[in-house]
Amino acid sequence: MMRRLLQPFWVLLAVVFLIEAWLWDHLEPIVERIVALIPLRAFKQWLAERVDTLSPAMTLIVFAVPVLPLFPLKLVGLWLLANEYWLSACLVIVFGKLVGVGVTAFIFDVTRTKLLQMAWFKKVYEFIMAMRAKAAALVEPIKQRIKEVLRGGGDSWSSRTLRLIQRFRKSVHEAR
Repeated sequence: MMRRLLQPFWVLLAVVFLIEAWLWDHLEPIVERIVALIPLRAFKQWLAERVDTLSPAMTLIVFAVPVLPLFPLKLVGLWLLANEYWLSACLVIVFGKLVGVGVTAFIFDVTRTKLLQMAWFKKVYEFIMAMRAKAAALVEPIKQRIKEVLRGGGDSWSSRTLRLIQRFRKSVHEAR
C-alpha cells in the first residue's frame, strides 16, 4: 500500500533527476560552442595544466568554487518569488540553473580525472550514474505509454482528449 502511494513521488523525483541530466548533457555542447567563440579554449587549457599540478583534494576546491558566486542569484530568485514577481523569479532561477549547470559541466570536464582519483568521489559519481540509469528505467515505461496514447493506441483516453492533444501539437508545429 505504501509503495503504491510513494510511486508518484519516485517518478517525479526521477523526472527531475533526468531533467538535470538532460540539461547537463545538452548544455555541455553549448558551453563548448561558447568556449570556441571566446578565448575560453585557451583558459580551459590553462586551467587543465594548473589542475594537473594540484592534488585531488585541491582539485575539489577548483570544482566547487565557481558555482558559489551563483548562490546570490538564487537568493534573488527566491526574494522575487516571495514578493510575487513570478515571471522575473522564474527567469532568474532558470538563468541561474542554466549558468550553474553550464559552468559545472565546463569545470567538471577539466577536473574529472583528478576528482575520480578520490575513492569517495568515485563512489558518489558511480552512485549518481547508477541513479541516472534507474531514473531512466523508471520513466521509460511512462514515456512509452504517453507515446502510445499520442499515436492513438491508448484506450483509456477519450477521443476528445486525444483530438485536443493532436490540435495542440499541430499548433505548436505550425508556430515553428
